[in-house]
Amino acid sequence: VQLQASGGGLVQAGGTLRLSCAASGRTLSADIMGWFRQAPGKEREFVAAIRRAPGMTYYADSVKDRFTITRDNAKNTVYLQMLSLKPEDTAVYYCAAAPFRSGVTMTHRYDYWGQGTLVTVSS
Repeated sequence: VQLQASGGGLVQAGGTLRLSCAASGRTLSADIMGWFRQAPGKEREFVAAIRRAPGMTYYADSVKDRFTITRDNAKNTVYLQMLSLKPEDTAVYYCAAAPFRSGVTMTHRYDYWGQGTLVTVSS
């Protein structure tokens, strides 16, 4: 599975961005698609994830009620709508995919990773 993330950029605090991640190749292996982020000097952390069916979603507490993850299975694409962005949301955002399994919030449970897209939120 190959993953191509896009949509990052520079935005002011309180602004919005939408990230996209398109999967190609053996997309049947991408039952779970998720977003992680890594800020400078910090470890990569879980942001959100969604299963193919029935579309169950998972969120980190820090983004719950501000971020929404959705997926278009026909397009093999997952989206992350980010509202009310804060400077602490600044990071490189990575999309990831995994077959059906548990532990969707854990980095090591994902087999496939995209290249990352930078989100910068200015104060």
